[in-house]
Amino acid sequence: MSDRQVRGVLGTKLGMTQLWNADNRVVPVTVVKVEPNVVTQVRTTTTDGYEAVQLATTAIAQRKANKPAAGHFAKANVAPRRHLVELRTTDAGSYELGQEVTAEVFETGATVDVVGTTKGKGFAGVMKRHGFSGVGASHGAHRNHRKPGSIGGCATPGRVFKGMRMAGRMGAARQTTQNLTVQAIDAEKGLLLITGAIPGPRGGLVLVKSASKARVKEA
Repeated sequence: MSDRQVRGVLGTKLGMTQLWNADNRVVPVTVVKVEPNVVTQVRTTTTDGYEAVQLATTAIAQRKANKPAAGHFAKANVAPRRHLVELRTTDAGSYELGQEVTAEVFETGATVDVVGTTKGKGFAGVMKRHGFSGVGASHGAHRNHRKPGSIGGCATPGRVFKGMRMAGRMGAARQTTQNLTVQAIDAEKGLLLITGAIPGPRGGLVLVKSASKARVKEA
């Protein structure tokens, strides 16, 4: 159970650019567009057994929401939204239904985690998917250059162990990049400029939230 206050918003990854920091150094940043998130549900220990706040973004037409979803949004007195996320936080009681949460929920210099869905690469071999070295390019290596090698002896162990790294579908998986820094905030345009790269393609949905393992700076 969460024992800390968590801030978070859903946004859209726009792409990367760069800016100069206070030390006059070029810093690569990812731009995240944050449309106003609305609070659609507040969970409390009394009613749900834990504290959390549910946020929604990207308004959709009423006809596109099924009956359970339409009833859920109607209870919060907000228009249906496409994306929902729930954040467990100890200060859930400070939120109200219908309240808007924007990019200003964070401050410049804040440490955040970004959750997104990585780019799908399709079926990939072990060299691309797991970084295997492959087999030599010469000295009798016959059509084995990109093969994984042995995946298990025929008599011992006589099987392939679970979790063996092999070829398969790569990407299109949920990934969290931790301990990134909010370099700048454009409240008017709803933009967060976050240090470094974040998961997913341009236009992909991301969740920006307070870092769960923020490093403590030594004095």
